[in-house]
Amino acid sequence: MTVIIPPDPVRERVVELRRTIHRHPELGFEELQTQALVEGELDALGIEHRRVAKTGVVGVIRGSKPGRVVGLRADMDALPITEKSGEPFSSEVSGKMHACGHDAHTAMLLGAARVLQGMRDQLHGSVVLLFQPAEEGPGGAEPMIAEGALEDPKVEAVAMLHVDHRLNAGTIGVTPGPVNASADEFHVTVHGRGGHGAYPHTAADAIPAACAMVSALQTIASRETDPLKSVVVTVGTINGGYRNNVIADEVKMTGTLRAHDPEVRNGLEARLRRMLDGIAAGYGVRVHLELMYGYPPVVNNVTLAENFSRYMKAHSQLPVHRPAPTMGAEDFAYFAQAVPGVHIRLGIRNEELGAVHSGHSPEFRIDEAALPVGVQTLVAFATSVGCGEVKFD
Repeated sequence: MTVIIPPDPVRERVVELRRTIHRHPELGFEELQTQALVEGELDALGIEHRRVAKTGVVGVIRGSKPGRVVGLRADMDALPITEKSGEPFSSEVSGKMHACGHDAHTAMLLGAARVLQGMRDQLHGSVVLLFQPAEEGPGGAEPMIAEGALEDPKVEAVAMLHVDHRLNAGTIGVTPGPVNASADEFHVTVHGRGGHGAYPHTAADAIPAACAMVSALQTIASRETDPLKSVVVTVGTINGGYRNNVIADEVKMTGTLRAHDPEVRNGLEARLRRMLDGIAAGYGVRVHLELMYGYPPVVNNVTLAENFSRYMKAHSQLPVHRPAPTMGAEDFAYFAQAVPGVHIRLGIRNEELGAVHSGHSPEFRIDEAALPVGVQTLVAFATSVGCGEVKFD
């Protein structure tokens, strides 16, 4: 099957939609205006749809030929960042910005919907459009799945696009296996015994104990994990003490844990507790650890990713790369756990346009020449998997 290149009217509409969404960013589960825009576009195209997870939308395009049910997912939320990109269509909402490309993700999925709806008489199977809220937190994938987003019709494979400043505009990236890390949060409280700074022997100082804990936790990566596997243990905040001559009776720390391998991730809590408890005993203090599990790793279905990569190399003119995994997190992981999934990278880099900044930067930009490439890729995934040309089982 030939990979469809979106016509000019679709390209123009996608750019228009992306800029509209960019001007009006909304945080997780607040995407009412974006939801209305998506619903209005689907109504205009005659695509059936329903609401899920408060501000999410699920649309369904039913092809006229038998085939598989394919899901396409785009996230819609923005970040609490003040924009400094200099774009003429910059955010009009103070303190909020689409600094991770979700405006482009939503616009490209709407563009793909326009193309797919126009070819229903040639379309095998059905395409489920998953417009998801709150990827940046607290997470919209799980509630969408819980409310039946992957049912009626039952999705058999799913894909998403994510813009990537590492890849030049006009290219895509498909990597089998792990592509994003898990993201878990820990809170540590060290309880000592306060006293006068001139008489440290009468107290149990929480500060040196906390310092020892920070240093020891780094050995989880350097000495307790297979060097060929990725793990990050970062202490992001540390707070304690009252003034220069008072021994602190309490220190609080927070941090993040990242891993690609589920087995490595599952062993981190026990390692943290063993180290923290041992150091606390050695320093004569008490320690309390609270661990909040977040998004799991995104693991691309190996067969699906490899077959789709080969398909795009054979049937499109797009350069297809195999970028390295990142330690960033993505709640697409839940979709990819529920059914075979592929997280596809979309190149947006263009140094001449200043599209060089990573996501979550207030200077984040994309080269909009990437938008039709994204539409083309989404349509190619839906049609090739739907007709069975790209297999995953």
